[in-house]
Amino acid sequence: MTAKDIGARETAAAVLVRADGEVDEESLAYLHEKVAAALDRPGLPPVNGEVSVRRASAHHVELPWSGRTDIRVGSDLVVVHAREASARELADRLHDRLRSATERVTHRSDTTRRTAAPPPWRGGPQK
Repeated sequence: MTAKDIGARETAAAVLVRADGEVDEESLAYLHEKVAAALDRPGLPPVNGEVSVRRASAHHVELPWSGRTDIRVGSDLVVVHAREASARELADRLHDRLRSATERVTHRSDTTRRTAAPPPWRGGPQK
């Protein structure tokens, strides 16, 4: 099985987009576009990983589209899951969650948002 057989593509940020099941090219292209929009922006550390999307073959499933991301942003791992009724909704949901998760990871080490020392009741310096 090759990458062409399973519908794998790469974004500019070295993220593999993989499809499993009955996923059409238009849906895969839209997902690829949304993932690239969430990850291809200035200020992010090196990004690599995989996004996989799957469509359930059973017709009685309420939310047949599911997606998962396992992406390394610098040294942190970002994992996002989503289930939706259509491919476009899934791509939009994954974009939103991936964008907010990468924002959290990049701003976690931002020292300008922290106080210089903990308050006195938390073991900080006594004045």
